[in-house]
Amino acid sequence: MNQRDTQILNIAIPAIVTNITVPLLGLVDTAIVGHMGDAAYIGAIAVGSMIFNLVYWVFAFLRMGSSGMTAQARGRRDLQAVMVVLMRSLTVSLVISLSVIILQVPLREMMLWFIHPTEDVRILASRYFDIVVWGSPAVLGLYSLSGWFIGMQNSRIPMLVSVIQNIANIVASLWLVYGLGMKVEGVALGTCIAQYTGLSVASVLWFRYYRRLWDYHLPLWKDKLTDWLVFFRVNRDIFLRTLFLVAVNLYFTSAGARQGAVILAVNTLLMQLYLFFSYFMDGFAYAGEALGGRYWGANNRTAYRDVVRHLFGWGTLMVVLVTAVYVLGGMPFLRLLTDEPGVVTMSQDYVWWAYLIPIAGVAAFIWDGVFIGITATKGMLLSSCIAAIVFFMGVVGLMNLMGNHGLWLSMLLYLATRGVIQTVLYSRKYSM
Repeated sequence: MNQRDTQILNIAIPAIVTNITVPLLGLVDTAIVGHMGDAAYIGAIAVGSMIFNLVYWVFAFLRMGSSGMTAQARGRRDLQAVMVVLMRSLTVSLVISLSVIILQVPLREMMLWFIHPTEDVRILASRYFDIVVWGSPAVLGLYSLSGWFIGMQNSRIPMLVSVIQNIANIVASLWLVYGLGMKVEGVALGTCIAQYTGLSVASVLWFRYYRRLWDYHLPLWKDKLTDWLVFFRVNRDIFLRTLFLVAVNLYFTSAGARQGAVILAVNTLLMQLYLFFSYFMDGFAYAGEALGGRYWGANNRTAYRDVVRHLFGWGTLMVVLVTAVYVLGGMPFLRLLTDEPGVVTMSQDYVWWAYLIPIAGVAAFIWDGVFIGITATKGMLLSSCIAAIVFFMGVVGLMNLMGNHGLWLSMLLYLATRGVIQTVLYSRKYSM
């Protein structure tokens, strides 16, 4: 293993661990309310978590934009720019989170209207929302810090923060629910405590390892307006690109739901295999953000191309390994998730689509990381827009002919289209 592979793995492995631990926050909450004696509690946590996942996903540009611009500034050895990116991102995250808190009532009502849960679930989900919404400054602030750490080639701190945050969530939620007798409010407060714990740990670690950079801090009022415009342009492109991703994923779910409860359950289970693959590939995407941005900023053409080549080497290896795992263990894994006979039987007809996910999606994951690193956000937006059009056209044409198979084919075409378009853009504009 050469130096380039070591660089990639030093970033990718901690990021993969972080990705795997993130879902534990929701799993812990679900496990706790699952023993409260009423299914409405489980539904309330599911609805509440879905609302915040959607809201926070839209603002994921705070992490992605920070990592790319920070990596390029580090590559140029411009420490003042490194600090400016962090302060801009934290300022924007604070403004957005305060806006979410101020507008929490209309936001809550709009999301509950969209999801339309039963009345008992709605009441409990509202209680959950009213508490967890106060954690938005911590969540979005942590987005900014995590992106900055990755841009600084340090994915170990986000990993450590994620682990401590999960421990805090388990301890706080168990104590509030079983120690103090609280119900869904205890779970919500435990989640909020964990979010601020994560932000506090990240802040302490920043001061522990990076406080010397404060000497390069530039007050916001001295920041150039033109630089702010560039910052907002990059984040605008990522924001719009994320909206296309959200639209595709939401429609995929709703299209499955219209085919009945069994198909919806099958698609939900198979999407867990997609998420499993994404946890690993996002780690290599983070390496693309950090290293691609660093060498792009340093104008080091040889190292930049070498990073891209090695990333695709690791991507090819992951495709082979994950596909083999899916073929050999896909159905046994699905049987662990459910023992419903109808769902298991129906899954056998569709599971082979999941075998194709790694092949269809690998390029999109790697290019997303590289494009974020070099802030080629217009390319990301263009590829996501065209791919979304391909998806919706596929749904209209293929579902009439193939049913749920047409829906899955449309999803794979969506993933592959993103990768193909970004490959073309790289060869024409971004290969240095």
